[in-house]
Amino acid sequence: MIRSLMKAIPLAAALMAAAAPAAFAQNLLIRGGTIHTGNEALPSAEVVAVRDGRIAYVGAANGAPSTEGLEVIDLKGATLFPGFTDGHAHLDGIGWRETTLNLEGSASVVEAMQRLSDWAEAHPEGVIVGRGWIETHWPEKRFLTTADLDAAAPGRIVLLTRADGHAVAVSSAAMTAAGIDATTPSPSGGDILKGPDGQPTGLLVDASGDLIAGLTPQADAAATRAAYRAGFGVYARYGWTGIHFMSAPWKDVPLMEQMAREGEAPLRVYNSIDMGDARALMAGGPRDAADGRIITRAIKFYADGALGSRGAKLFEPYSDRPDTTGLMRTSHDEVMPLYQQALRTGVQIATHAIGDKGNHDVAAWYEEALRSVPKSEWKLADPRWRIEHAQIVRPSDYHYFDELPIIASMQPSHAIGDLHFAADRLGDARLDGAYAWHTLVDRGVIVVGGSDAPVERGDPLIEFYAAVARRDLNGFQGPDWRPNEAVDRATALKMFTLWPAYASFREKELGTIEVGKRADFTAFNIDLMTVPAADIPKGRAVLTVVDGQVVYRAD
Repeated sequence: MIRSLMKAIPLAAALMAAAAPAAFAQNLLIRGGTIHTGNEALPSAEVVAVRDGRIAYVGAANGAPSTEGLEVIDLKGATLFPGFTDGHAHLDGIGWRETTLNLEGSASVVEAMQRLSDWAEAHPEGVIVGRGWIETHWPEKRFLTTADLDAAAPGRIVLLTRADGHAVAVSSAAMTAAGIDATTPSPSGGDILKGPDGQPTGLLVDASGDLIAGLTPQADAAATRAAYRAGFGVYARYGWTGIHFMSAPWKDVPLMEQMAREGEAPLRVYNSIDMGDARALMAGGPRDAADGRIITRAIKFYADGALGSRGAKLFEPYSDRPDTTGLMRTSHDEVMPLYQQALRTGVQIATHAIGDKGNHDVAAWYEEALRSVPKSEWKLADPRWRIEHAQIVRPSDYHYFDELPIIASMQPSHAIGDLHFAADRLGDARLDGAYAWHTLVDRGVIVVGGSDAPVERGDPLIEFYAAVARRDLNGFQGPDWRPNEAVDRATALKMFTLWPAYASFREKELGTIEVGKRADFTAFNIDLMTVPAADIPKGRAVLTVVDGQVVYRAD
């Protein structure tokens, strides 16, 4: 059985206020469709009423309050759920994807470079930034190179990030501006790929991407605010009511808080700041703005890289490249003092780990930190540390998750994208511990569902489908893809509602439709609990409500 979700968390309670701000709250009565509450004691209802941003009634129509003073929302046959929360995504990246060159879905090097050429023609000045390419589906079966970028956008500084965010292809002008040449050493935790001639190919993996950080447009305040505004808009339309923002830039936290105060942050944001700013957060401790609309209380560390770019750290070499086992982006000695300090300050730890060695090391580090600091010194009795991705885990290491315990923050869409190349990278045997949602849930582990957008599209319906179908969007699964690791629909619902609430210390406020909780709802034009699995991605959000405020309604 899943361990208790109702432990007392004094600090978390201090972060929660009694009601939503008046500027946000609305009084509603919602009816006219199926309502799944997520509450096992009362799983369905006919009517939900909201007053001052809180749920005031859940139940049968004949017991519902008067509509006086309430805005009546007719679902018109749509299905209402507790508010869906993306448990792992990058809000800034989602926004930048909307405002820069988007290479998602490009079917070849040729198509990707045509998009670049078109963008360069339409934007004749400035640095060109793009994201979303992935070579595993391309007929060329190779990474982008400097030669590709230079041919498509001659003389321009071009930075094109791979879909997974762990590699970036750069133009020769970009390398010149950054001072990268054949003599430049690969930094710790990164790799500058080089060809047979010893010259850089133009692909910078993981920490090597820091070498071109000064060339990006993120330093422009107006552009950054516009990117956040775009990210909020996209996610409200998808039906998300909240997002756990991973690697949130510390410099952007005041901006998000200001946007919340000014009514420009329609969704809940739970920030896990980048590890480079760990000490800044721990110095001041967790913080919130606009009555919990923006909470900053976690730190995101990176243990290793990604599977697609062969940066995920494995115990044994990659099956399709036996000369490498991936890379580690941090070390025991670097993180241990920070892990220990986090226990004493009440800051949550979330560490990226994808490879089996990466996951093992992080779990072992967690165990050491949790045992080395006396519980009498812990700020929180239940620190709720997370491993982000937990993608490839040796079955012999599962015990860490339920014994310590560790929250597994996983992204179902990774499995339906990676199924086309993961077997090549890993071989069959290592798939036994890959994307093992069902196994971890059966062991009593809290598995938080996320999308990792903009690595993936960020659509909650795709994520829900991936969790319950474990097939790609064309219905393909493959004979070796461990279909037993799919989860049932009730579990999938928890992965995107109650369990993200728990992972952010807010299960008493969010995650189910119950009287007294905050009025966060998502409605889709399909019933996720009953439609054929193949039809799930064909649906769409029709209503998004946060703190009783309608932040999106379909026409």
